[in-house]
Amino acid sequence: MKHNALAAAMLLALFPFAPNSVRAQTVPAAADDVTSLDAMVVTGSRGSSRTQFDTLVPVDVFSAEEIQAVESADLNDVLAQLVPSFVVQRLPMADGLVFVRPASLRGLSPDHALVLVNGRRFHRTALLGSRGAQAPDLSQIPTAAIERIEVLRDGASAQYGSDAIAGVINIILSDDIGTELTAQLSEYSEGDGFAQQYGARHGFALGDYGHLSMFAEMARSDATSRTRQRPDAIAFQQAHPELDVPDPVQRWGQPDLESVRGGFDASIPLTQTIALYGYALLGTSEGVSDFNWRNPDGTASVYGDTDVFPGWNASEIYPVGFSPRYGMEQEDLQTVVGLSGEFNPDFTWDVSASYGSNDIDFFLDNSINASLGPESPTGFWLGRLSQDELNFNADFVYAWSVDPLPLPVNIAFGAEHRTETYGITSGDPESYAVGPGAVAGLAPNSNGAPGFSAQQAGEWDQTSSAAYLDVEVPLTERWNVGAAARYEDFSEFGDSLDGKLSSRFEFNDHLALRGSVSTGFRAPTPGQLYATSTTQGLDTNTLQVFTSGRLSPSDPIAQMLGAEPLTPEESRSVTAGLAWQSGNGFSGSVDLYDIEVTDRFSTSQSFQIPEGIPNPNQYTSVSFFTNDFDTTTRGIDVVASWRGDLGAGRLGTTLAWNYNKTEVDGGDSGVASNETQRVIFEGRIPRRKATWTNTWEHGDWSLLGSVRHYGSWTDSSGNAEGDIFQRFGAETFLDLAVSWRANDTLTLRAGADNVLDDYPDEATFQASRGLIYSRNAPYDTDGRNVYAQLRVAF
Repeated sequence: MKHNALAAAMLLALFPFAPNSVRAQTVPAAADDVTSLDAMVVTGSRGSSRTQFDTLVPVDVFSAEEIQAVESADLNDVLAQLVPSFVVQRLPMADGLVFVRPASLRGLSPDHALVLVNGRRFHRTALLGSRGAQAPDLSQIPTAAIERIEVLRDGASAQYGSDAIAGVINIILSDDIGTELTAQLSEYSEGDGFAQQYGARHGFALGDYGHLSMFAEMARSDATSRTRQRPDAIAFQQAHPELDVPDPVQRWGQPDLESVRGGFDASIPLTQTIALYGYALLGTSEGVSDFNWRNPDGTASVYGDTDVFPGWNASEIYPVGFSPRYGMEQEDLQTVVGLSGEFNPDFTWDVSASYGSNDIDFFLDNSINASLGPESPTGFWLGRLSQDELNFNADFVYAWSVDPLPLPVNIAFGAEHRTETYGITSGDPESYAVGPGAVAGLAPNSNGAPGFSAQQAGEWDQTSSAAYLDVEVPLTERWNVGAAARYEDFSEFGDSLDGKLSSRFEFNDHLALRGSVSTGFRAPTPGQLYATSTTQGLDTNTLQVFTSGRLSPSDPIAQMLGAEPLTPEESRSVTAGLAWQSGNGFSGSVDLYDIEVTDRFSTSQSFQIPEGIPNPNQYTSVSFFTNDFDTTTRGIDVVASWRGDLGAGRLGTTLAWNYNKTEVDGGDSGVASNETQRVIFEGRIPRRKATWTNTWEHGDWSLLGSVRHYGSWTDSSGNAEGDIFQRFGAETFLDLAVSWRANDTLTLRAGADNVLDDYPDEATFQASRGLIYSRNAPYDTDGRNVYAQLRVAF
């Protein structure tokens, strides 16, 4: 796969020194007592670091120990267990979404949360997901490299730019000196999904103040299957006893997946006041998943007899039907290089350049382009999606001492220039060909996932330039106020101006009131503006394959159907809450939020292509991206923890609970006007989610018990015509683990997620496809997962 010369040059230039991009302005690692509000944070404030208790807006901090206590090496799963308002789905058999899974913070879209690594923007994935969301893929960041994660639960577009409507996730890479090795094996109680995880990190000092930390991680997991034989496959076997039909004919579950990730983080002091810093993250992954079974007795578009190919039928290749095998190969790169220093102790500066790219190649095996008849291959390269981002940043912070204020006024200002490029490379011609059999009703394109055609291929870019000002004023020793403004101009649609006001009043050393009001935005990406796609699905009523096309809003047919140029989503956010801490181990916070988003981005309603308009791909329906509807999201975050001595050991307990409700206020089409889409949008994510985590330590032993609770939610069949709805009840899972520190170097850990082997309600409306549990579940539906881990640190 390609990585352009700029990326290679930056990677080679960084390797000898590469650093931590905000290390010159940041802080030591979070304190061991991470359940209290004394953990230091840098997210949300461009001045000196603060404790969680001191921040003007809510910020959660998760240490490396908490991250490593989660069984999965996928950062999506880690955050889903640690952050109550963070939800991620498995999405089996959902095209690229089975590999690049969408995640939601506070019930908003996946691309409404900004992801930073060491304070610098992390690039997006090349895959456009549900409703066109194009968010960063957190699974590309190796957990072995992480020192801590800071989650800002507040709108922050005025501080960080586009996407920060729901909040900011800032991942801080480790600069610890020393070596750490991990190995973990796991398997589900059903006997499948065997997984291996191996990680390594080594850090050493460079001079008196510099460091170089290198890390690598490998993960390999086998597929899972929670499937029953399809009723039509049973009927087909009975009608053709001479054939041996596989049982099941298609598999619902997690894909076969293998990934290797690595990189480094480094910092080198050039003088007493200037440091060179940077990091690089590089990852590759490969996965394979099943698609829907094609029934020889019921899929006329594949198995029909025609005069075009006399004497030939697809049963010659697939006599018992076929389930296409959908594959993905992905390469991901993120690099940062910069200089930081100070004009004087009160005036610091930081300039940097970053480059990120994500390339995804798609493959399809065990398939056919029926319209090509006997000339069709059975395996196809479907093409490539690519996302490239180049950022330049200049940041300045001045601590201005003003009499009679008790502390300096913190003034931060700076500028950013960003270029985003999105590309589509066409696949094998046979993957999108309209062969001679199409006139007789045989389906064109590779069956299961049509390839990207030469007409869809292209490269599109967008540039933006921004300037910001961020001021924090300590009016008294206990009262701080802040204000921020950001102006940004985009080449494709114009400019945006956003602001934020925040305040915090400390009643005493143990109780503080905080709040903010802000505006925000999310700019449409080049991929959303210009890319097109073709997808196939299976109607659960008729069991017939249908083909849908998504057109660009600038496409003439889309404009004839009502498409208009895309504009930014805009938001207004209000947050208010209390934070407390005490000398006897208790701490916590309660925060209320209200987020209004207008002109939300979505897919339009489906349209039939008018008669007389060419439809060579035999689209059942077409749609396009649009600024579709307005929403209001209201909720509450509650976090309470205690850490202290209990019996012969020490107990740490944390309860985190989130209630989140999103309502569609109105709009022009799609979600707003279609009651089916409204029900899906408002009900697919649980409104309630909670985690209760307890850790008890005694000598060399540590016990972990965690309870995860998900509220009820609604799913639908996704039929081409007429959705079927089902309400799924609340689910609670228990996770247990035990650790033994054998010596100063070696730690052994064993545990199980979902110890009680609980399963959710069955998805009755999907039984016709052999699916047992909903593909859209906001939790793992594979049952108990048992694991053992070995960790060596020296």
